[in-house]
Amino acid sequence: MVLRLLLSPITAPFEGVIWIGEQLLERAEAELDDKENLGKRLLALQLAFDMGDIPEEDFEVQEEELLLQIQALEDEANQEEDEID
Repeated sequence: MVLRLLLSPITAPFEGVIWIGEQLLERAEAELDDKENLGKRLLALQLAFDMGDIPEEDFEVQEEELLLQIQALEDEANQEEDEID
C-alpha cells in the first residue's frame, strides 16, 4: 500500500494510458457487435424473404431500415476516425 502510494506519481500516467486503451477497446467491441448483429438480422431477413415467409413489401421496408442503421454506424465510425486524425 505504501509502496503503491510512493510510486503513484511514476505509475499514474501509465495506468491512465491503460485505462484509455481499455475504454477504446470496449467501444470498438460494442460497435463491432452492433454491426455484426445488424448484418445477421439482414441475412435472416433475406432468408425469410427467399423462403416466402414475408411479403416483398415488408422485406423492402425492413431491409431499408437495417441498411440505414448499418450506414449510420459506418458514418459514425468514420467521423470518430476523422476526429482522431
